[in-house]
Amino acid sequence: MSLDAIDLKILAELQADARIPNLTLAERVGLSPSPCSRRVRLLEQAGVVAGYRALIDRAAVGLSVTAFAGIRVERHSRDNAEAFIAAVRDMPEVIACHLVSGDADFLLEVVVPDIAAYEATVLRGLLALPTVRDIRTSFAMRSDKLDGPLPLPKPA
Repeated sequence: MSLDAIDLKILAELQADARIPNLTLAERVGLSPSPCSRRVRLLEQAGVVAGYRALIDRAAVGLSVTAFAGIRVERHSRDNAEAFIAAVRDMPEVIACHLVSGDADFLLEVVVPDIAAYEATVLRGLLALPTVRDIRTSFAMRSDKLDGPLPLPKPA
């Protein structure tokens, strides 16, 4: 899908407030409500807008530890990578999984209540996976920018 200036404005507004009423969104991007709604629907159908969710304060719900785990795997193969990804998808404490280059093969973002919970995630979850060879963890001491908006191109 080719994005024009109006689409980029819509995306920027939705990133700032996904619950924005269509009438307000239409006014902000310079469209009438019906074409604005149609464009949003097309962006959703094309997968540009992948979904909507609430951003929840982690500490407010007892998830005060964020760990970044660099995972090295035993044997590099497509099947092993897909099996690893499938396994971490089933681990609710793993909120992001990236295939990366460098010292690690995967970088996981793990959110848990405390260090003991992270230890359990490592021992009972990650190290139980047959392809995991090594885990190197860094803990976030403080997080100042979470779930920031994407740096969309500026509309012409």
